[in-house]
Amino acid sequence: MSEEMKNTKDTGLGALLERLRTAPELFSLMSVCTKEPYVVCDEETYDDEVFLFFDVEEAKKEGERLLAEKIPVNVLKLENNQMLSFYTGLYTMGINALSVMEGGKRTLVQLTDFVRRRKNEDIPEGKVWVENPALHLTALYFIQEARRRPIQEMTEETKGMQEELLAHFSKGRYIFPIRKDGKGVPLAKLPNGDVYQPIFTDILEFQKFNREDQLKAVVVDAPKIPQVLAAEAKGVILNITGINLPLPINRPKQAPKAPAQAPAGIPEEKKAE
Repeated sequence: MSEEMKNTKDTGLGALLERLRTAPELFSLMSVCTKEPYVVCDEETYDDEVFLFFDVEEAKKEGERLLAEKIPVNVLKLENNQMLSFYTGLYTMGINALSVMEGGKRTLVQLTDFVRRRKNEDIPEGKVWVENPALHLTALYFIQEARRRPIQEMTEETKGMQEELLAHFSKGRYIFPIRKDGKGVPLAKLPNGDVYQPIFTDILEFQKFNREDQLKAVVVDAPKIPQVLAAEAKGVILNITGINLPLPINRPKQAPKAPAQAPAGIPEEKKAE
């Protein structure tokens, strides 16, 4: 299921879309907490959106404003040849809009007006498409809040996001990496010594982890996770190169419908074994 940028020649919004497609470079804001684009929910339209800037100084100014509100972000520079993959990734994260900032003016652009996705029926026979946009989006919002606050200060809103995250997780389908050389599965050790097994919400997240092409992907539905989890693993760690979210897994004799527990804290670093 690939994406392509729409070629729009209309005036007004179309001119802006063309600039977004052809600009030599753009700038966005990345959350320090998630290592993913910083996402906000529009108060009026309820769009889930990320920021885009043509000017780096404007991006820095917005980053400083957020930092003053104790929202840690970095400025991300996007070269033209990186833009399509960036926009593609937004789909898998459940993000549906771009908040384009220029000269103090904001223009909201719907992602569907800019990037066209192929339909599900275009997937080759025998292939399975794995995406969890609702889970990914909820995880972004949850982690953006939880990791900038001590655990004891978790708000009712954050607790609600955690519950929603676990509900989405229990209904999902995930990519489990397996070593091509037959030597088992990759594992990650948290600073406290607990071992977790990496899994991924989508193929893009898996590819970030599999840069050396030493792994193959196996698709597992959430209710089956307790049955396939490595014996030494306490749970799974979701999108280890991005949100890096550990989720303990119950392993009773009969797998529960919702195997995940509350997130197991935030690892300061990750170590593949």
